[in-house]
Order: sequence, then structure tokens, then C-alpha cells
Amino acid sequence: MEDMNIADEPTLFLIPTPIGNLEDLSYRTVRILQGVDALACEDTRHTRKIFERYELNSPKIIFSCHAHNEERAVGRILSLLRDGYSVGLTSDAGAPGISDPGQRAATACIENGFRVEALPGPSAVITALMVSGLPIPAFSFLGFLPRRPGRQRKAFAAYAETPGAIAFFESPFRVCKILKIAQEVLGNRKVAVCVELTKKFEKIHRGTIEDVIQDLEGQKIKGEVTIVVGPPEDRADEEDAED
Repeated sequence: MEDMNIADEPTLFLIPTPIGNLEDLSYRTVRILQGVDALACEDTRHTRKIFERYELNSPKIIFSCHAHNEERAVGRILSLLRDGYSVGLTSDAGAPGISDPGQRAATACIENGFRVEALPGPSAVITALMVSGLPIPAFSFLGFLPRRPGRQRKAFAAYAETPGAIAFFESPFRVCKILKIAQEVLGNRKVAVCVELTKKFEKIHRGTIEDVIQDLEGQKIKGEVTIVVGPPEDRADEEDAED
């Protein structure tokens, strides 16, 4: 296999991929994608689009690593590293291991003494926090919330007294339902509902939870959704005063 000198020792590279706009790929990411000996992908079709867009030569070894085969894929990653190869790992969009496959592979490689290197890159969570317009003295990321309303209430209640914002992913079909539960537990805080971040039809719905529910009720939302709920008003005011 061609040696691109991307690492001095067998390494697992955790490679973030664009969350929408394919231009959001760093020079370093392109170099690593071009140089790894093997690539584990949550969806090989998604990753191939990146190779086509940047006219890159694909590694000779490409295989899937998703929620349903992760244990087997991790075994293959370890075997390749033992053979002296460097392996890249990508998820469909954003950072591997953040509400996506990748954490188990990273843990297994670290436990077996292999080097793990994470590349910085696109993140729906950070992008949503930046564009929300809300005060972010700190934040808690809840990933995908449980499906049952009772467990959703418990998840919000656990963070109701924290001074920071709350960010999470949600299905476009349940946005208003989850906002009503958030308002019930957290109060009528300010919120930003971010749809299709970085894509052509990106839309940010901002306002109080009640206002955003009124705006979105009855609308058909399409695409990926990241929601940011602002901190309690008194906590945000305290932060402003301290600043």
C-alpha cells in the first residue's frame, strides 16, 4: 500500500465529515483520507461522495462500521493496526463517537496500546450553539433524547438547574412535541431550532419556546434538526453582569 507518511506508527484516525456542505472539509482531513491504508465508514456510500467530490483515490480496504456491526468492525480495525496499517474511521456526518459509531473503536484501540488521533472538524452541536444567538456560558449535550415522554421529562429535569444551555438532536417529526415537554419542565426559555445546518435550505427558528412552537405548529419540517435551549434567564443575566 502506498505510504503517505501520515503517521510514524499504526494509528486510528477519527475523521469528522461535513454535516451538509461538502466544502467544509479541511486540508488536513483530505490528506489523511488520501493517506490511510484502510477506512471504516458508517456508510461507505456517504464517504465515497467525499472521495468523488475531491477526486481522491480510495484506500484499497474500505468496510462498514455502524451500530449493527460495530463489534466485528472493531475487531477488523485492531487486526489492521496489528499488521502495521493506519486506519481512518468516519461517520455519516460530523464527528465519530458523538452520537455516532466510533467510541467503541477508540476505546478498544487505546486499551490495546494503539495510537488514536482525532481530527477537528464539522460538528452540528457546535455549529448550532454558534448560530443560536443565545448566551452560552456553558452547555450540556444530550445527544438523541429517549423516545418516551416520561424519560424525556426526566432528561430535561436532570439539567433544569444547570446554568448553561442544553443542546440535543431531534427527529423533524417530533420537534413541536419535544418543545412542549421542554417548556413544561424548563419553562418558557429562549430556543433555537436549527434545521439542515450548512445546507442550501438551512433555517434557524429563534425565540421563546412558546413562540417557536406557534411558528412551527402545522409545518412539515424536513432534514436534520439540532435544538439549543438557552440557560435560565436569571442565570444568563448573572453571566452578563459578571462580564
